[in-house]
This record gives sequence, structure tokens and C-alpha cells, in this order.
Amino acid sequence: MRYLDRLQPVALLALRLVLGAIMIDHGYRRLFGGLSHHLLGVSSLGLPGWLAYGFAAAEFFGGIALVVGLLTRLAALAILIDLAVAIGKVYGKNGFPSANGYQFLLACAAMAFALIFFGAGAIALDAIAHSGSRSKKT
Repeated sequence: MRYLDRLQPVALLALRLVLGAIMIDHGYRRLFGGLSHHLLGVSSLGLPGWLAYGFAAAEFFGGIALVVGLLTRLAALAILIDLAVAIGKVYGKNGFPSANGYQFLLACAAMAFALIFFGAGAIALDAIAHSGSRSKKT
């Protein structure tokens, strides 16, 4: 099983790439194709409309950050909050196993949760920045 331990950076890279790609797609559609519609949707949930900008930015720019592995824990936290609001305010009432349920969002939230605690891994800009700052201290 020690062999599998050496593959943990690849597993974290896979988590980041998959979740990042999903979030970039969702954020792109909000930022560049329907921000006014998204703003109305967020407002209709009883939330301040300006949160729509934060949610769209968390999805798009957070997704980009995950893909390159930069500020991974912060990006994953922003994405987790975004997904928690989506589950709690929009999809939660539809139930777990339904066409409009929250099972997909919950899986994405679990990936973000894991990245908050495990970080980006060795195959990331975070790792390069961290090793660069460590070498300056010595």
C-alpha cells in the first residue's frame, strides 16, 4: 500500500482538475452569459443581489485557481460556501435522489472539503511557491 501513498499528489491533481473544470464552466456561464439572470435568481432566494457577483467569481476564478493549484485552500473554501448555499437555498428541497436534486452538488462540495484540508498537493503552484519560500529561509 505504500506504493499508493506515492500517488497521492496525482489524486489531488485529479480532484483539483475535475472540480476546477466543473466550476469554471458554471462560473463562465454566469459571468459571461447570464450575470443579470443570476443576480435576479440570487435575489429571489431572499439573499442580497450583490452575492451573485461573489458566487460567480468563486465559481469561475476559484475554478481557475484549483486547476493551476494556486491559493487552493482559499478557492476550495469559496467554492464550498457557494455549493452549500446552492444546496441549502435551491436544490435541497428537491431531495437527494432526483433529477434536480443535490447529489451532484454534494459530491462537488465533498471534493472542495477534501481540498481545504489536504491542500493542492505536490503538483501545483502552491507547492512551488511554498518550496520557494522555504528555500529563502535557509
